[in-house]
Amino acid sequence: MPTTSIRHLVPAATQWADQLGYSRAVRVGQHVWVAGTVSVDPSGAVVGTGDAYVQAKHILHIIGSALDQAGAQLHDVVRTRMYLRDWSAKDGAVRAHREAFAEVLPVATVILAGLVDDALLVEIEVEAYVP
Repeated sequence: MPTTSIRHLVPAATQWADQLGYSRAVRVGQHVWVAGTVSVDPSGAVVGTGDAYVQAKHILHIIGSALDQAGAQLHDVVRTRMYLRDWSAKDGAVRAHREAFAEVLPVATVILAGLVDDALLVEIEVEAYVP
């Protein structure tokens, strides 16, 4: 995990990270922020086209890996934001969210938003606190 002064950076392996200049996650002290994450594989191909549940599960896997690299875990998450292309993605995204966070019950926000690719139905970002 790259470190700059008190920031611990987890790189994002996506085309957008290079274009926009951001990290997948940043840890400062006990706080970890994970950038908005979509369901793509390392080549940039969408995983779970047409299925919000599959996309959300894949996203949460990517987020879990980023948290791990930052010294945190999904059970340390205190806030989530889910961006949905349209309301029809709600059931699948909410189901995956509930499965991942049923025991920790973070505060959560769901927002309808345009995403960077029409095949993407869900984007998720999280904040964690490591005790």
